[in-house]
Amino acid sequence: MRATVDFLVFDWLRAGELCARERYADHSRETFQQVLDTCERVAAERFAPANRACDVEEPHVDAEGRVVLPASTAAAVKAYFETGMQAASQDAEHGGLQLPCVVEMAGNAFFSKASVGCGGYTLLTSGNASLILAHGTPKQREVFAARELTGQWMGTMCLSEPAIGSSLGDLTSRAELDDTNDPLGPRYRLKGSKMWISAGEHELSENIVHLVLAKVPKPDGSLPEGSGGISLFIVPKWQVDEHGALTGVRNGVSLVGLNHKLGWRGTSNCLLNFGESAPAIGYRVGAEGQGLACMFHMMNEARIGVGLSASMLAMAGYEASLAYAKDRTQGRPVGQRGGAPVPIAQHADVKRMLLAQKAIAEGALALNLYCAALVDAQRSGTPEQKADATALLGLLIPVAKSWPSQWGLEANSLAIQVLGGAGYTRDWPLEQYWRDNRLNMIHEGTHGIQGLDLLLRKASQPQALQLLAARVNDTVQAALQDPAMADWANQLAAGLALVGKATKAAWASGDPAQAAVHGTPYLQGFGHLVLAWTWLDLLRHTPSGHPLHAGHRAACAYFFAYELPLAQAWLAPVLAGQSLLAALDPEVL
Repeated sequence: MRATVDFLVFDWLRAGELCARERYADHSRETFQQVLDTCERVAAERFAPANRACDVEEPHVDAEGRVVLPASTAAAVKAYFETGMQAASQDAEHGGLQLPCVVEMAGNAFFSKASVGCGGYTLLTSGNASLILAHGTPKQREVFAARELTGQWMGTMCLSEPAIGSSLGDLTSRAELDDTNDPLGPRYRLKGSKMWISAGEHELSENIVHLVLAKVPKPDGSLPEGSGGISLFIVPKWQVDEHGALTGVRNGVSLVGLNHKLGWRGTSNCLLNFGESAPAIGYRVGAEGQGLACMFHMMNEARIGVGLSASMLAMAGYEASLAYAKDRTQGRPVGQRGGAPVPIAQHADVKRMLLAQKAIAEGALALNLYCAALVDAQRSGTPEQKADATALLGLLIPVAKSWPSQWGLEANSLAIQVLGGAGYTRDWPLEQYWRDNRLNMIHEGTHGIQGLDLLLRKASQPQALQLLAARVNDTVQAALQDPAMADWANQLAAGLALVGKATKAAWASGDPAQAAVHGTPYLQGFGHLVLAWTWLDLLRHTPSGHPLHAGHRAACAYFFAYELPLAQAWLAPVLAGQSLLAALDPEVL
């Protein structure tokens, strides 16, 4: 994996050139390499050994109401904070290393591959701190974000409610104004319940900073309707003073119970009540009614992180099944009688399953690192580069989250299949990788919601689509110059034209409700186009003598032969204006 990461970061995305920009001037390729070395080592020494324990020894509540985790989880999280990666890409003025996002994401890939269950705590804390740095007051940054960036405190995001999942405009948690003059910001008392809160309760840090969505009641006591009435609040587990010192008073955030998950068992998942047995004091972040807009700052970062996790679980499964297939002997080549059994990696169908995993895992990782490079363009590019990166990143985020999640799960299923019956046992890690990856299609916006986001919001913006088309066409034109890639270039150009037609067809009626019917098939066809582009671009940047060239060529050939043609089938009902789902009466089901 390390050779793949180095190629993507330094040869394809050319991260070393970022050091010429003022923001990254204190770094060099050597410092980037050192960061990756450290992450690879700590992940192998601390996270990987903890992965099985945090799956088998699920979080549980002891007699005193504390959430108990394996000791190895605490050791892994502590080791992560000691690397400084929690503040890797943050500004130096906030104690950050001011690394490029692409280097941060590449480093975090090692931790995601080693144990997503342990990594969930740090991922959420990083996003929480980033949001407060972006939208909080100077005092909120000083008291809350600064302590999260060192790992002294940790963080969550609290969106869903027991009866309210993704329809956040219907949430019922309320925040009553208590004091407008608190040094930590306008102070409120919150009341309500939040469900599916990852890392919502644990003993890994001295405090937990909850970011909670709630509504401020209108003068008549009723709650405002819709998402425009949502505000965002910092609600710490333990109350603090204006200097960040713990007061010793437990805030009114109580653990109702733990959810027992199929995978990601190492990350505690909670139902929390706010303001039930004691006041839940919270401090508003940003303007009243702007909570969802603020929270999306964290959600977008989290969605890239989810895509990275899915990519690395696919990578872990691929590497494990590849090693097994090269070692396990069974059967003989077709037509051969007698002789010694051969490694199963020599059988055509096993090759198919291994190559599919490679194409999925490495392609998905490349896509997520490409999105990280767009974040770097946002932070340090020219005004034009920043504008282009923002538009393109918005378009690609639904794909970067959902494509690795959907197809990474399929890769893990193929890994199990390579091992046969052995893969279906707990004696091998493949079943855990599959269970862990199944969550990625659900959290931080389900697969269907990402399809709606892509088709109804992002693809309706011509500028973003034109930017993507221009970059795809650049790859097409470059690949056409090489006869060995010309056929794939023509396939990619045809795929781009097909997506363009599907976009127009989906919006033919001009009615968002009609377009919404096509969200998921559009996302799947669009996603496969993006990954075909990614693989062709990777191949054209891999010199023929490079150690990775043969593997890249095989994966690219597989994707264009076996995967890209699927896009036409997915987009067919979109192009035909299929109305079955819009007209379907649920009573017939």
